[in-house]
Amino acid sequence: MNSVTAHDYAWIRTSPLFGHMMENGYTLTLIRGRTPREVLRAMEAEPRGTGQGTAGLIEADDAHRAEWEDDYWDDSYVAGAFSAPGADGDWTLVLGFEGGLGLPTPCVEELAKGGRIVAHSANGGKPIDLFHWFEDGELRTTFEVPWSRDGNTPDELVRVLREVGSPLTPEGEHDERAPDVDRKAAVLALAERLTGVRLTESLLQDAAYELGLVPEQPLEEWTGPAIDIPDARKKRLYRE
Repeated sequence: MNSVTAHDYAWIRTSPLFGHMMENGYTLTLIRGRTPREVLRAMEAEPRGTGQGTAGLIEADDAHRAEWEDDYWDDSYVAGAFSAPGADGDWTLVLGFEGGLGLPTPCVEELAKGGRIVAHSANGGKPIDLFHWFEDGELRTTFEVPWSRDGNTPDELVRVLREVGSPLTPEGEHDERAPDVDRKAAVLALAERLTGVRLTESLLQDAAYELGLVPEQPLEEWTGPAIDIPDARKKRLYRE
């Protein structure tokens, strides 16, 4: 049984690599049973060759951003993917420095069919750190802080969250009497519990990444409520 806890990930706070990830924003996604090439294809990523370690990935992403004009900006980025051993076989690890979920919804639904996806992220310099667990195409649990969870089964991971060190009561509420814990380290421990993939600095630094340029995702159309603005005689002037 995997007994990893937040203590096993204390190294992240002295890691220059993880410091770069937190400062610039990142998403690290683990997908079971899919090859790196399959994952990048599902992300509609344009192949960009290979990169040796995170140094190669960062260099490729920096080169892409340097191509932008001074007055132009988009959310495309270079992602890197490689295979890592974990529970029930190999997993694909995808790393991108874009500070979001990293995988668009249709992509997640396709890749998680009959499988599992676990992702954690930070948006870079701001206190937003997210966790997502997908199972067979559905979002089972997601949270920013572990005592405020959402998803189709938001309480399913409460026991495991407590085991890795998150300050929760057995009912899943915030336990203010529990000792302080590094919440990011606890999230990485939770990801290992769900995947069997032990994340280390050397694993990320030394891997041979398949690289792909992930295009900017279209904004979802937002529709607000219709509000009738009447005049004093109750006749509609316009609708907002």
